[in-house]
Amino acid sequence: MNELSRSQIEHFIAEGFVRIDAAFPRSVADEGRAILWRDTGMDPNDPKTWTKPVVRLGLYGQRPFADAANTPVLRAALDQLVGRGRWLPPTVLGTFPVRFPSHEDPGDAGWHIDASFGTENPDFMSWRANVASRGRALLMLFLFSDVGESDAPTRIRAGSHLDIARQLAPAGEQGLTLRELAANGFEETAHRPEVLATGEAGTVYLCHPFLVHSAQPHRGTRPRFLAQPPLLPAEPLRLEREGGEYSPVEQAIRGALSRRPDPG
Repeated sequence: MNELSRSQIEHFIAEGFVRIDAAFPRSVADEGRAILWRDTGMDPNDPKTWTKPVVRLGLYGQRPFADAANTPVLRAALDQLVGRGRWLPPTVLGTFPVRFPSHEDPGDAGWHIDASFGTENPDFMSWRANVASRGRALLMLFLFSDVGESDAPTRIRAGSHLDIARQLAPAGEQGLTLRELAANGFEETAHRPEVLATGEAGTVYLCHPFLVHSAQPHRGTRPRFLAQPPLLPAEPLRLEREGGEYSPVEQAIRGALSRRPDPG
């Protein structure tokens, strides 16, 4: 019962993500959210104290966060999507962009992918990604609060990971910087359908590392608590394997490189 179905895996390969409801208990989300509320310096019962559109909190490894990241259902899903023994169990979750209802521009609502190496460079737009997703096996979204359509859910361009794989391939091992990837505003993915990462507290979205996504302003009434950690690989992804035992992450990249781009 903990395993992803064949249709879920096929959806991940084609669309770039899979949603897992009740991936960790609501009680764990409640415990974690209480810690996060404390660190925002704001009062959960007094909206007058919610003075910023977004507050970014760091890495959290306390028990509720470690418990959320290592449930049997998630571990089974990670084995299926990345490969048994090919990923490192998360020890921390973060960062947490906590979004509050606001009419202010949060200043971070552009389309992007998350870089995976070169992060020692102080200029984050110089961080890099390559076609083998060096340093990142997945992007993960952990919902620590209920997130409806008006609660600033992450926007996802379904299937955009295929476009990014084709964009990265000619750059080889060196890959491209975020500045290079964003040079045209990710226009090559604009034809993709948009999906909102909504769900109840305890929902997790497991996303292909090349999936194009975006924040958005919060127009609801309930602050949104979400972690967006990477899943780190225990070994590099490989696009050529003896025996052909490719993970769904690798299958998606290989499939993208063997097909023509979809019409816009």
